[in-house]
Amino acid sequence: MGQDIDLEKIRARYGLLAVVGSNIAITAVAIFGVWQLDGDRAVIVGVLTSAFTAMAGLTTAYLGIKAVSNTAQSMSKEAGRQQDAERQQSARPALEDEAVQADGGLGAEPPGTPTVPTPTTPASAP
Repeated sequence: MGQDIDLEKIRARYGLLAVVGSNIAITAVAIFGVWQLDGDRAVIVGVLTSAFTAMAGLTTAYLGIKAVSNTAQSMSKEAGRQQDAERQQSARPALEDEAVQADGGLGAEPPGTPTVPTPTTPASAP
């Protein structure tokens, strides 16, 4: 269990590092591109818009994937807990069934209950 948590921390750390590194690279390329364009405003706006769109898309994708991964892990852990609880619950009725069988089965009267005689039909006279 502890190893899974450590592995997940490493994945998160390197995933975030990859996103930040990519955003820095996109920023550097955008700055270099704007510097080389010598003031052509229409192209500069296009380069900056593309750069910010790429950065937003990359960051959003990382955060979305991370959120889905965290949700799936927590659901998986919760399903495991529910299965354990169901296993424990299913073990209990077996003991109760054994107790019912020892007492005479379902519908048996509890000990100490007075027995009621069954009604008889009168015999016909000759």
